[in-house]
Amino acid sequence: MSSYSIEQFIERTERKGRPEEAFGLQSDRILEVELAGDVWAKMGAMISYTGEIKFERERALEHGVERMFKKTFTSEGGELMKATGRGNLFLADQGKRVTVLELGNRQLTVNGNDLLAFEPTVEWDIELMRKVAGMMSGGLFNITLKGEGKVAITTYFEPLTLSVTPDKPVYTDPTATVAWSGGLTPEFHTDINYRTFLGRGSGESIQMKFEGDGFVIVQPGFETE
Repeated sequence: MSSYSIEQFIERTERKGRPEEAFGLQSDRILEVELAGDVWAKMGAMISYTGEIKFERERALEHGVERMFKKTFTSEGGELMKATGRGNLFLADQGKRVTVLELGNRQLTVNGNDLLAFEPTVEWDIELMRKVAGMMSGGLFNITLKGEGKVAITTYFEPLTLSVTPDKPVYTDPTATVAWSGGLTPEFHTDINYRTFLGRGSGESIQMKFEGDGFVIVQPGFETE
């Protein structure tokens, strides 16, 4: 059915009640935060809210001098905003699928493009990817999150989680790599040869190599820019 009466459309698309948790999914592609304080989110991710909520761009010294220098001199760190107040906040990112993860005092490193929001109880820092900066335009922006609290990540379509074991390393395309578990430190593996320079390579000349014990989350689609 491609056409609806106004009443049918409202019934089909209206909000179906609140999520079971204050930081949960309204749908597969929309995060709803029942705000009673503050939350950190990706700049521009707000699509709607109710109540009294104020939005503030992350200030230069919001999280200390060291992190400010990382953002300034490495082009690392996407823009964050802090939402403060009371009400219901709805967040989304270009229709990407949203997954909410409870850290449970574990560590997770997330590609900055795929980080939607996290609770203020979560500790975070910018992960410097110096090696890849010289291989890829602009390098990669990653954030390491740890402690207690919820984190919302986004993926193009259904994510895939791959196990990494000491005897079985995992290789991924950097632009398809969403996140990986604490304890894993990726190395950058290059496959540059004569055919690559002639433009006849597969296009997969740079890969991330994960060794150790943990997991990697990848997505089947990614930005092409």
